[in-house]
Amino acid sequence: MSQLVVSPAPHLHAPSSTRSIMRDVLIALAPATLVSLIFYGWAELLLLTSCVVSCLLTEYLITRFLLKKSCTLSDGSAAVTAVLLALNLPASCPWWVAVIGSVFAIAVVKMTFGGLGQNIFNPAIAARVFLLVSFPSQMTQWTAPASLSQAWGFSSVDAVSGATPLGLVSEGLRSGQSLEQIFSEHNFSYAQMLFVNMGGSVGEISAAALLLGFAYLLVRKVIKPYTTLAIWTTIIGISMIFSMMNPSSYTDPMFNMLTGGVLMGSIFMATDYVTSPMTRNGCIIYGFGIGLQTMLIRYFGAYPEGMSFAILLMNACVPLINKMCHQTKYGRK
Repeated sequence: MSQLVVSPAPHLHAPSSTRSIMRDVLIALAPATLVSLIFYGWAELLLLTSCVVSCLLTEYLITRFLLKKSCTLSDGSAAVTAVLLALNLPASCPWWVAVIGSVFAIAVVKMTFGGLGQNIFNPAIAARVFLLVSFPSQMTQWTAPASLSQAWGFSSVDAVSGATPLGLVSEGLRSGQSLEQIFSEHNFSYAQMLFVNMGGSVGEISAAALLLGFAYLLVRKVIKPYTTLAIWTTIIGISMIFSMMNPSSYTDPMFNMLTGGVLMGSIFMATDYVTSPMTRNGCIIYGFGIGLQTMLIRYFGAYPEGMSFAILLMNACVPLINKMCHQTKYGRK
């Protein structure tokens, strides 16, 4: 009896940890980060450095001096937030805007609610929406991807500024143009959108890099595909219906999938453990809500891109979804 060891639950432990999960997310983000550095060069490096330093420093100061707790930087969550925020900013965004967004993400969205595991909104997406509302001019000055020599200063040619494909389509439709005219005028191609997009947030320029990260997360079983596939299915279904009804005014499924941060948001931010539902049915409802609101904002709202707002709104609905789709208690039918 003296060898009996009594300890509190849990008695079964999973092999993964918060640190290993965050490490896998950073590895999955590596292709998109590498592509953004190749095509945006020093501008993206400055944004990435500003976000990482600001997020890590803010969390350290809060935990060390305000909460009087041990440092939590080793779990990697602050680094993931920093990289996601940096990839959700335009390349022309000033570094000080990135710093403000980083402080807001960690201090207000994450640490105010008690830190990792207790925040109700995804810090990176909440910071992006905050910056978009607070600094609309700086957050909507898009730069088209440059060549390698231009990005890293080996060429005297300046980067070309321009609107995103979604912005150009929205502006063209308001001026009375048809989609065929808009696509022809701006030489849109799906191959370009898949590998190197025209403009937008730096992490959105290569859909292929984001899909590679998605495959890695699935293989490593870091995320389950229910939320992501529900978002994709909803966006494809709604855009297919509307484009069939009026192909000259409503964009098709492929265009909506490859533009506006759909892949970035559905793969890396909507699947956040803390701010997404716990059950399969809950994830499907959650994903459907994100896809539906994204398309409603795109087709009928004032903003051409609705993914960020949709994720943020559905984050607020997660407690209700968890209550509706609760897990069956062990031993009960």
